[in-house]
Amino acid sequence: MALQMKAYGWSTSSPSLSFKRGSIISPLTSSDVSFQPPPQKVSRLKIVAAVKKSPKRLKYASPGLPKEDGILYIEVDPDGSDTWKLDSAVELLKKGAVGVIPTDTVYAMVCDMTNHDAIERLRRLKDVETTKPYSILCRSLHDIDTYTTGFPRGNSNGLSDYFRAVKHCLPGPYTFILTASKALPKQVVKYGTAVSRYASRKSVGVRIPDDVVCQAVLEKMGAPLITTSVRSPKQDQWIIDPVLIADTYGPEGLDFVVDAGVRVANPSTVVDMLHIPPKIIRQGKGPKQPWMEEEDIAAEK
Repeated sequence: MALQMKAYGWSTSSPSLSFKRGSIISPLTSSDVSFQPPPQKVSRLKIVAAVKKSPKRLKYASPGLPKEDGILYIEVDPDGSDTWKLDSAVELLKKGAVGVIPTDTVYAMVCDMTNHDAIERLRRLKDVETTKPYSILCRSLHDIDTYTTGFPRGNSNGLSDYFRAVKHCLPGPYTFILTASKALPKQVVKYGTAVSRYASRKSVGVRIPDDVVCQAVLEKMGAPLITTSVRSPKQDQWIIDPVLIADTYGPEGLDFVVDAGVRVANPSTVVDMLHIPPKIIRQGKGPKQPWMEEEDIAAEK
């Protein structure tokens, strides 16, 4: 591909080559390029398509950036028409990478929930408190059924099954706190400052985002991902521009960013399903449902 030519030793003769989102790149002719022998070792192939002309984007998008500390920056269409570009990000996740992907709310920092080293890297990158629980991004209700004990059956007030009510909210901008099952990897529900001091919690937050790019990553991964929302470490607010995310966390060791456009600073609504009736502990994008109770608790940090 023309976008990969620098990583393989190709160089253009035109100093004014530029790309636009959605542009079609014509094959290069022999008069347009000169061939150089491929390098002996390329640490990581950088794949970027339809790069915008923003100087910051070009800093991450350059296909000639095969550095050990480089960040893989992939721009995709929000409608999911080019999710084949996500293969490299998924490959990195399976090898223990920590990256950022879009959801139906804000951007999420994610990693493989079975990789202990990746989980610790995510905790350090995000500076997550050791007492703070993680959530998991799920592909379907089947994943929720596998890694939790399920939704409560209801109460004596006429609602016989919360599962039916929840089905109308998913996929969607909700995080439901449920009791974790034994299938959930222990590192997801453990916390503490040292292995000897780890304690277990019995609950986990689960999400099924209504976002085609996020769902494509999960399907290619073949399993849920640990997730935490991307916030500015200094301003304590969500970062909704993927370029700024790369600026902030790239130097700290973030492995990749999937850019599907700027989001809206409105996180998921968090609902505690461990109590009857379920209580909203953070009001976000998901509207309050008739079967939810409000609870006056500070928003999640």
